[in-house]
Amino acid sequence: MKLRINDTDYDVVVEKKIKNKNTYIRVKQDLKIYVTTNILTTNKYIEKLLENNYKSIVKMIEKEYKKIENNSDFNYLGERYDIIYTEYCDISLGNGKVFLNKELDINKWYKKQAKVIFKEHLDCIYNKFSKKIPYPDLRIRKMTTRWGVCNTKTKTVTLNLELIKRETKYLDYVIIHELSHLIHPNHSNKFWSLVEENCPDYKKIRHEMRDF
Repeated sequence: MKLRINDTDYDVVVEKKIKNKNTYIRVKQDLKIYVTTNILTTNKYIEKLLENNYKSIVKMIEKEYKKIENNSDFNYLGERYDIIYTEYCDISLGNGKVFLNKELDINKWYKKQAKVIFKEHLDCIYNKFSKKIPYPDLRIRKMTTRWGVCNTKTKTVTLNLELIKRETKYLDYVIIHELSHLIHPNHSNKFWSLVEENCPDYKKIRHEMRDF
């Protein structure tokens, strides 16, 4: 099944499951339209559903294109660089350009930078945090669905390596978010009040992060 949008045909992947009571439409990074529904739902109904939700689907696709654009090229601390491959150095940042050796493991380089920068920001925020909390262990790894994770039992905060590509205000928000879980291990009103206490513009930042 396909859906034509602005002269482009997008694949529609239908996932029918016995336990599904409702029907959901979403667009993933591969720019395919996924329809999850009950096993008894007819294709005719799905086609009508896609037609009725055409504008919403267009917005979802535009959002994914924006994410792809934001993650293209070489990004570091909120700056985007055009890549120029070279054999003469591992990596060198210039004016809007990065000279990059093809043999360089870029994720290892990102992690090396993140270990220093993330620790500096964690220390700074921890010292200013409005509540008394234990100092957490810091871990850094690449994650696909979360910007950060807080294990309240082990007092460990894990930050997504991808944050090294963004402006540090996003890193700071995620650190504040995870530190707040050491007081409130949930997403209650008290939790969000604590986040706002330490990051007054957190709602704006969260909204901006949807484009990543």
